[in-house]
Amino acid sequence: MKLEFAPSARSTVGLEWEIMLADPESGDLVGRAPELLADLEEQSASERHTVTGELLTNTIEVTSGVGDSVAHAVDDIARAIGAVRSATDSRGIELLSAGSHPFAQWFDQKVTDKTRYHSLIERTQWWGRNMMIWGIHVHVGVEDRRKVFPIINALTAYLPHLQALAASSPFWAGERTGYASNRALVFQQLPTAGLPWALEDWPQFEAYLDDMIRTGVMHDASEVRWDIRPAPKWGTIEVRACDGMSTLPELAAIAALVQVLVEHFSRILDEDGRLPTLPSWFHRENKWRAARYGLDARLIVDADGTQRPVREHLTETIAALSPVAVDLGCAPEFASIAGILAGGASYERQVAVADAAGGDLTAVVQHLIREFRTGPRGSTPED
Repeated sequence: MKLEFAPSARSTVGLEWEIMLADPESGDLVGRAPELLADLEEQSASERHTVTGELLTNTIEVTSGVGDSVAHAVDDIARAIGAVRSATDSRGIELLSAGSHPFAQWFDQKVTDKTRYHSLIERTQWWGRNMMIWGIHVHVGVEDRRKVFPIINALTAYLPHLQALAASSPFWAGERTGYASNRALVFQQLPTAGLPWALEDWPQFEAYLDDMIRTGVMHDASEVRWDIRPAPKWGTIEVRACDGMSTLPELAAIAALVQVLVEHFSRILDEDGRLPTLPSWFHRENKWRAARYGLDARLIVDADGTQRPVREHLTETIAALSPVAVDLGCAPEFASIAGILAGGASYERQVAVADAAGGDLTAVVQHLIREFRTGPRGSTPED
């Protein structure tokens, strides 16, 4: 099949953020998105941002317009959150985001009444019903589809770094999992999810889609659920590996890292350079290590099998690519990655709150609700 890749301005940014709806007292999820969305969708019709539903009725998703900078896209998201707050505050609904809810149970949740969601659940059954996961998606514009798969193949080596920074799902259905990102391993159970296949170019992607559609695996390219994928409709590369960010500043930091890496690799291609890649078995191992250990993971960083602590490798990456961030106008957001490394990712803060509260996961939810309103403040017994 022939698949068009929409025209897109180079290194523009788009953001999607999935947000939980919770009861302010119990902290449990509430399936009240349908009563909010009619008004919110209508209000956002004339705005750059959008507010939509998701698989479960306990979730809303906010998206930005096409941002010429990270700050531009983040401002859209902030406006969308403000609009959502105007609807939820008056109804006694709280907002929070993380890769998983600390104690909610899948069998208490309702699926949004749309054909594509019912079809997904019918096919995937227990695993589909267990998709109580929340994430972010970062889109970066690519001006030439010939660059798409070389950049995806190089950027896949940095998915574990992004996953570690964003890890925010250490609890699942009331249990401490021992993983920084339990979501990462749950999500890959869906058909066509997980790490991307190592395709070399756009024609190979078209051939892959031919095979998948011909055999009934999917209907179209939108059902490719890889951790990083082309988004032909928008002319972007879309990174989907990250847990839901607990705060807006951390979302901005992740967006800046993705934007800078894509632009960095694009510049190498402009100079006819060859982008670095890793064997697929290293990618698989790195994904597991980042999910298990988060920012304490040791990652395989080159084809020779060299292993480095992810915090150390990220620090070096920030230093090396800071000039690109300056060129893109995202230097403040890019520099704030260092703050996550120093202050801890969301999973670390959640575990610290649980420990201080004697294992009470309701305290973790209240912590996440406060962070979503105020930004990361570190983890203290008082929090």
